[in-house]
Amino acid sequence: MSTPRRPRDPRRPGAAGKSGSRPARRPQREAPRPDTGARASGERRSPRENRAASGERRRRRPTPPPPPPPLLRRTFRRGEPGKRIRFGGALALAVLVLFAGRLVQIQGIEAETYAEAASELRLQTIDIPTLRGAITDANGDPFALSAEVRTVFVDPEEVREDQREELIDELVTRFDLDEDEVTAKVDATPTRYQVVARKVSPGAWQELRELGLRGVGAEVDYERVYPEETGAADLVGFVGSEGHGLEGLEAYMDTILAGEAGKRQVEVGLDGTQIPMAGGLVKDPVPGRDVRLTLDRDVQWYVAQTLAERVEELDADGGSAIVMIPGTGEIIAMADYPSYTPTDISAGGPEEWSNGAVAETFEPGSTNKVITVGAALEEGLTTPETVYTVPYALQYYDQTFRNSSNNGTQRLTVNGIMAQSSNVGTIKIADQVGPGVLHDYMTRFGLGQPTGLALPGEETGILTDPEDWWGTQLPSVSIGHSVTVNAAQMASVYATVANGGVRVEPRVVAGTVDTEGAFTPADDPERTRVIGEETAERLALMLEAVTSDEGTAPQARIDGYRVAGKTGTANRVNPETGTYEGGGYTSTFAGFAPADAPEVVVQVVLHNPQGTYYGGEAAGPAFNDIMSFALKTLKVPPTTTDPPAIRLFEEEDGD
Repeated sequence: MSTPRRPRDPRRPGAAGKSGSRPARRPQREAPRPDTGARASGERRSPRENRAASGERRRRRPTPPPPPPPLLRRTFRRGEPGKRIRFGGALALAVLVLFAGRLVQIQGIEAETYAEAASELRLQTIDIPTLRGAITDANGDPFALSAEVRTVFVDPEEVREDQREELIDELVTRFDLDEDEVTAKVDATPTRYQVVARKVSPGAWQELRELGLRGVGAEVDYERVYPEETGAADLVGFVGSEGHGLEGLEAYMDTILAGEAGKRQVEVGLDGTQIPMAGGLVKDPVPGRDVRLTLDRDVQWYVAQTLAERVEELDADGGSAIVMIPGTGEIIAMADYPSYTPTDISAGGPEEWSNGAVAETFEPGSTNKVITVGAALEEGLTTPETVYTVPYALQYYDQTFRNSSNNGTQRLTVNGIMAQSSNVGTIKIADQVGPGVLHDYMTRFGLGQPTGLALPGEETGILTDPEDWWGTQLPSVSIGHSVTVNAAQMASVYATVANGGVRVEPRVVAGTVDTEGAFTPADDPERTRVIGEETAERLALMLEAVTSDEGTAPQARIDGYRVAGKTGTANRVNPETGTYEGGGYTSTFAGFAPADAPEVVVQVVLHNPQGTYYGGEAAGPAFNDIMSFALKTLKVPPTTTDPPAIRLFEEEDGD
């Protein structure tokens, strides 16, 4: 008997309804299948499937990775991990072999080359200070010298803990330092070089060294020292913090004085500090040479003191003074005021630092008359006994020239014109000489050109060409106006007369001394005959009459010595207006002694003295003091002859 067939579930897909039965339910949808891009022939998509397919086409599919190279496809297949391990091991071994080879090259084959390169990176070459030469007077007494000192430092890594407190205490007490600052330097890391004190004397350092404290050391250095009260600051000058000259002879002769610094290698730490003990000497320092001057330190000091006192006494703006040996051109004193102390240059400025004896120019006034009269005598245009009619005033073109004193009209010899410093008489002599000849003699005497001293800041003054002289230029120049000079130039003029008419170029440097003590003299000064010996002797007698009772400077006389000289009083230009109005005066006195056998020349200049301003009254007393001291210091014997009588006046009429 057959088993009856189970009726079909009408919910299953594909089940067909039968006539008379309930309508069949809508078949349930299956989950959408991935679109493989192929469907059975005649199969249709639902609207949702169509929309989904359309969206997938619009979206950009990621690009699949490229297939591996054929070699790797063959070598590294998924099922062969052993090959991959062996390949990685071989690659790592190759890298290790490469590194090992490089290491052998660096540490073995080229070890010395790389060690040298590394050393160069941490070593630097520095200068070792050298001994700067001294500046001395003619006898070797110093105006400037270098003293050996120590720069004390600490190496924090070498400081022992059990000595730390003692070291700090000793440094603070001995060198008067701040305790906190010293402590910070002793404890500083990672540096190995901390300077704690400079300019320490060798004795003070030796006392500290003998305590045996670890971690403290010292380096040799030098300090420039200027003995107090030499009076030569304006000439000698000073050095800067780097040890090179900045002013005066220190600057002018720096290459000779400085020497050559040594060279040393030092190790540079990570923080840039130098470790002195780590390097080696590369080049020995070469000490500088000493410079020996022609100055006499005693005379220099006295001249500076006398000048300063006279400037202060007359409330002058300043002044200068020079002492010179006429036969050699040697300057044994050159002072200027106001001045300064080289150990405290900050207390002064350019005005105090400059050497006014060569840097400041002025109108020489009547001291220039010796050139005018000397030119007339040398050219044979007049004689000492020639008489001139000299009125109080003289009209010259549009200007009136006057004598300093109104003595009416006088009959004066050339001797008398010089003794009484007559402006009008000198102008009459200048008319005979003429512009060209007068200019020539002024040039030969050294005006309008360098003195030969070659000192820093030297000014040559103004002496215009005679072709440019006009109207009243000749009379003005003949009496020392419309021309400017410096003190050294005018001192040289009187040294020329004192030396029998031969100009010896002034000099202040005698020579140099090397480290072995050998002296090398400077080049001989240039010697030029300017006027004849007879003319020079005649001028000397005229200048001696200046210091007589009938002359303008009896204040310049010195007991026991015959003295020759000349006063000078000239207007000063007011820098604010460019005119003489309100500018004051320049007072000068220049002369030599003994008049019959000259040994010493002295020139004194006072700028704008108050109250007393005539050269004889203002500068004469300072000249007297300086000349007296110089004659005694140089042991010049007193004069044994009396001055001859010379005629100053003539009562008879006639020219």
